Amino acid sequence: MSIVDLLGTSLKSKAGDVETATALKGKAVVALYFSAHWCPPCRGFTPVLADKYKALVGDGKAFEVVFVSSDKDEASFDEYYAEQPWLALPFGSRDVKAALSKKYKVSGIPSLVLLDGDGAIITKDGRSAVMEGDFPSWASENIDRESS
Repeated sequence: MSIVDLLGTSLKSKAGDVETATALKGKAVVALYFSAHWCPPCRGFTPVLADKYKALVGDGKAFEVVFVSSDKDEASFDEYYAEQPWLALPFGSRDVKAALSKKYKVSGIPSLVLLDGDGAIITKDGRSAVMEGDFPSWASENIDRESS
């Protein structure tokens, strides 16, 4: 299943809506970040992930994060997403969020699922890799190259 099939045709960026295929073209690793504004562990993990994200992207790595919100309302989503430097699944795409949670068996948040550029699972436990400082060794052979 392709990334577009998983996420739908449109994502939210800081500049507005973007086509999923365009936004993720060439990304060797795509991280699905399941999180929410109301979740204290998420609020602690988000800045750590943001620092890693900025370092990887700043180094020209073919990496992207997509925020998949478990927020209860769009205002909370908007407030929390304002603190994040990456893409997001639009808040209104609740059916896609539910399908992703089911597909990757996300039972708690924060959760970070790492996919390759074709949508295949690298790991469902990206959070541990980030917290243990083992990031990005999980994808060292993939992240330096662009996906086709």
